[in-house]
Amino acid sequence: MNLQQFRFVRETIRRNFNLTEAARALFTSQPGVSKAIIEFEDELGIKIFERHGKRIKGLTKPGQSVAQVIDRIMREVDNLKKVSDEFARRDEGGLVIACTHAQARYILPRVIPPFLERFPKVRLSLAEGNPPHLARMVLHEQADVAIATETLSTTPGLAALPVYSWEHVIVVRPDHPLAELTSSQARDLSLARLAQYPIVTYDHAFSGRRTIDEVFASHDVVPNIVLEAIDADVIKTYVDVGMGIGIIAGMAFDPRRDKGLVGLPAGHLFGTHVTNVAVKSGVFLRDYVYVLLEMLAPELTREVVQKAIDESPRADGLASPPLVSGGK
Repeated sequence: MNLQQFRFVRETIRRNFNLTEAARALFTSQPGVSKAIIEFEDELGIKIFERHGKRIKGLTKPGQSVAQVIDRIMREVDNLKKVSDEFARRDEGGLVIACTHAQARYILPRVIPPFLERFPKVRLSLAEGNPPHLARMVLHEQADVAIATETLSTTPGLAALPVYSWEHVIVVRPDHPLAELTSSQARDLSLARLAQYPIVTYDHAFSGRRTIDEVFASHDVVPNIVLEAIDADVIKTYVDVGMGIGIIAGMAFDPRRDKGLVGLPAGHLFGTHVTNVAVKSGVFLRDYVYVLLEMLAPELTREVVQKAIDESPRADGLASPPLVSGGK
């Protein structure tokens, strides 16, 4: 058996048992992947995959155990490569940050410029998506870290740490009746009054919308949602042209930048939320990843992050073995 066979099995599982897609991801041929897997099964003396004709349908029971072992082996192989890079090329390498649009637009701009000033040789990439997609990217090692409010802290195999807390904000035009409310009056604003106006807010697939729907439903109030959008900038645009009031994440409203709108606090209605950063359990982090995490939140020191990685359960339910961290 060899690492190539391990890679073929792992990628086949990741690609939902589609050999063609697995071969494409590994830059090889589909017959080559199929042959290597069959040879591997023959060598082990067990069937890893359930088949229907020539098509793979899923994992057998012994295949589930084999898949867990392969995942551990490949994780440690990747860790060896990272250890080598850390000590041979300490300030060079790649870093993929998986994030929601809100994090890319409003949070990371204060972090990325000083990070790249400190590590100019690091190739930095942003990969945007919804929280479940971001979690899968880190689990499948397509991204080094993920930043989002939902999903990360409840996904097995991820070590998630809090970065900051936030509340929703209601945005209105200056000529809207709600704009006349004082700060204390705004904090007494009710769901029933909000429902009197057309509402522009997030699409169902994006962070923040689920909470809004749940709160309205729990109070038996039906909101008049006239437009859904995938990011706060679009929501603010349509509020500005008079389509209704907007409900957005607090970090997306800045009175200095959004001078044509008025923001009203809505934490008393929709609660406080926590945005997390996550890495895969059991991974070796390059030195510059620790620096990025501490730039995101000063309390995320190397010791705090390493402890979270060591104590978090892996996706297979086992404890992560302690790892030697990167340089000081």
